[in-house]
Order: sequence, then structure tokens, then C-alpha cells
Amino acid sequence: MEFKVFDLYDMKDVKVNDISLKPYINLDARLLIKSQGRNLGKFSKARVHILERFANRIAVPGHVGKKHKIITSWSSGKYTNNIKTIIKTMELIEKRKKENPVQVLIRAIENSSPKDETTTIEYGGARYPQAVDVSPLRRVNLAIRWIVQGAYTKCFGKKKKMSESLANEIVLASEGNMEGYSIQKRNESEKQADAAR
Repeated sequence: MEFKVFDLYDMKDVKVNDISLKPYINLDARLLIKSQGRNLGKFSKARVHILERFANRIAVPGHVGKKHKIITSWSSGKYTNNIKTIIKTMELIEKRKKENPVQVLIRAIENSSPKDETTTIEYGGARYPQAVDVSPLRRVNLAIRWIVQGAYTKCFGKKKKMSESLANEIVLASEGNMEGYSIQKRNESEKQADAAR
């Protein structure tokens, strides 16, 4: 018998089209998505289910750069609350797109992940930016971070719920729409890298 995620979504048909990201997006069919920190060591994040990684990122949605923004009451780091938000988000995506929401999420991650970014190199006391390729694991991490941050900024201090905002951000990213925060961040990162070549 094949398990479905949350007993709702079948993972058999979900495909990762970007070959480089395939090993770093875990799509195992599991009933309960909770590794309980068992995956330790190098590249351990790659073994954590993609929906669990989303739930973990929702625990700190206001953390942008070095400053830690206000954390709202729903985002207390409680795993069950975060998973409830994920389930509600998936339901909203399924209603809107009429397809497997996990597939929509994977497409959003592929579209939001940057291929280049800049790093600072210090040479003879002078600092200057240098364009570098982004590793596949970091590409997935950045895409997840930007999707959650974009959703959070659009619902913080407003009547919009986080699940609605997150669903909207994922749909925009899956379509490659420039209105999505994550797509804007990806373009910004790649433009900075082009300028630093």
C-alpha cells in the first residue's frame, strides 16, 4: 500500500524537472512528516521531506537579513501549528490550480531558486563583490526562505491569513509571475551577479 502525504496528496506523480535539484528535494511518500531531528550530518537537509522543511521555515518567517523582525503569535515554533498552516495552504492551492499542490510547490521552488549570486572577496585590503554559482542545496533553501518571507510581509499587520498569503506566493512563483516576492529576489540576485562578473 502506498502512503499519501497527510493521507491527501499522492507523491507518485510529482516530478522535479530541474535535474540539479532532484537529489535535494525529498518527496518520499509518508503519512506523518516529522523527522524529529534524526537527520544529522552533512547535507542532512536533503533527507528531510520538502513539506517539513517548509514547516520549519514558517517557524521563523520574520527573520530577514541580520535584523529579526517581530514574530507573530501563530508562529511560535510549534510544529503542529506550522503543519496546520501548510495543510491549509495546500488546500487553497488545490482549489485554485485544480492539480496536486505539491507539484505546484515544486514548480515554485524551481522557478524561485537563483542560479548565481554574489559573495564578497577581500584582496589587498579592498573588498569587492564576486559572482559565484549557487549550490543546488542552497538554491532550494533560498527559494523556500524567499517564498515564506514574501508571504509573511504580505500578511503581517493585515487581515490576510498566513495560509492565504503563502498559497498566493506559491502560485505566483509557480507561474513565474514577477509580482511574486521570491521571483523578484531571484532576479535581483542574478542581476547583481551579472554586474559583478
